[in-house]
Amino acid sequence: MEIKHVTNDISVSPQIAPSDVKAIHELGFKSIVCNRPDGEGADQPGFSEIKLEAEKLGMECVYLPVTTGKVTDEDGVEFGESLKDLATPVLAYCRSGTRSITLWALSSAGALGHEIVLAHSKSAGYDLSGVVNRLVNGGKNPSSNIDFEHTVVVVGAGAAGVAVASSLKQRDPNLDIAIIDPADVHYYQPGWTLVGGGVFSADETVRTTSSIIPKNVSWIKAAVAAFMPEQNILLLDGCRHVKYEQLVVCPGIKLDWDKIEGLSETLGRNGVTSNYRFDLAPYTWELVQSLKGGKAIFTQPPMPIKCAGAPQKAMYLSSDHWTKSGVLKNINIDFFNAGAVLFGVKDYVPALMKYIEKYNINIHFTHNLIAVDGDKKIAKFKAVSGDKEEIIEKEFDMLHVVPPQSPPDFIKVSPLADDAGWVDVDQSTLRHKKFSNIYSLGDATNAPNAKTAAAARMQAPVVAANLLHDRGMNIDRAIYNGYGSCPLTVERGKIVLAEFGYGGKILSSFPSWLINGTKPSRLAWYLKEKLLPPLYWKAMLKGKEWLAKPKKPESV
Repeated sequence: MEIKHVTNDISVSPQIAPSDVKAIHELGFKSIVCNRPDGEGADQPGFSEIKLEAEKLGMECVYLPVTTGKVTDEDGVEFGESLKDLATPVLAYCRSGTRSITLWALSSAGALGHEIVLAHSKSAGYDLSGVVNRLVNGGKNPSSNIDFEHTVVVVGAGAAGVAVASSLKQRDPNLDIAIIDPADVHYYQPGWTLVGGGVFSADETVRTTSSIIPKNVSWIKAAVAAFMPEQNILLLDGCRHVKYEQLVVCPGIKLDWDKIEGLSETLGRNGVTSNYRFDLAPYTWELVQSLKGGKAIFTQPPMPIKCAGAPQKAMYLSSDHWTKSGVLKNINIDFFNAGAVLFGVKDYVPALMKYIEKYNINIHFTHNLIAVDGDKKIAKFKAVSGDKEEIIEKEFDMLHVVPPQSPPDFIKVSPLADDAGWVDVDQSTLRHKKFSNIYSLGDATNAPNAKTAAAARMQAPVVAANLLHDRGMNIDRAIYNGYGSCPLTVERGKIVLAEFGYGGKILSSFPSWLINGTKPSRLAWYLKEKLLPPLYWKAMLKGKEWLAKPKKPESV
């Protein structure tokens, strides 16, 4: 928790946790304002969790979410009006504190003057010169003021962003590259399944962002606010501008927890958990260990989602523990899937069905979770059968939820997005369909592949090769075949290693005599537990393309 004093009445901070609220209260704060929309980050607690802790201490807690880059004058007015009604001092927070301090600047400039606003923001550690310029210029953002300029700019320091920057550097060590990302930490998200299964500790899946940024690559620690592709400019929070020659967009995916009524209020308690959040995966394992009998529910939302096999992985690992603990016979397990099939590639379904039968799991297709009552321990589903819809309620003792997912908000509203909000790319080259100097990879693209880190591992060399070819480098163009991998953890010690490309085509990395992906394998488990984590940290993020060399197109 890093609180930054602005005035006697208000301070700002980056994201806070429910466990911070007591300390905030003890520091004398009377009110909390949240300026960050729920679901922006995989480690982000919901506003409802913060509010619950604040109300216990008699503090006011207000939700005024603002999408990155969409801080309007009206938002500033609303923020200022809210401050008038709140007990002071107030702590306002967002992901980095930038949106909060920007809102304060917009609400205060008229009364205090631009110079005082700028001085207060600088003393708090924020450069709001861009905001001041905006105020002076009647709300317009002058693009003539370029704060950063780089040959290649990468948006996002997740698996895709770091991998593509490293792949570029491996091919052209002198290339001027900057990565833009506000996050202090980087997560190995595929490991969270094993955290929820008691195999990994959560600490094994996290590193500081500074430690994984490739050598000689600049890190701009900020959030992208808007894209101006016609001018080759990005706008950052705080109204700073970044100029580029080529752009790579890989910001990940948004988790829409609030699309399920009541879910945010009960996450992390009342037996409700999810391996899709860093801080909740250990709670999954805690619940699995403590459940000796009762009703366990696992859910899967409509596609597309990050790693469509993950909802099942949690279910199989939990069931395996209950089997080995001798309590499976006492537990009724239900899998509610919004889709119509168990797995999208039919070749892997027979092996999975054997485990469904082994664990006596009840499957419910076309059932979508729409609400959770944590106190009563009731989950509500919309069931669809043909033209008929039905709302059903199910009691639970443990509920593992996978949230609906969508493109990041700043992507949805950008010129880069298709009609559904995803970055619009050619599925083979990963070049943007409209802007030829922009590429995209990872979860935010509209390419019809599985959204997995394994996909990003294959996409990064393709983007690197094509981008450098565009720059005149003597390097072949490359194509992406839709490769994705989903190591389905059907029990502790065995995995069904699903590997496939566009159209569900099987794309095995190993000969069938070594690993037959359609059958459970101990070697595949060894691969996921022992080899894939170091492969991720020491190869993929370092630009070492083991089993990921880009393929040439048959014709260019």
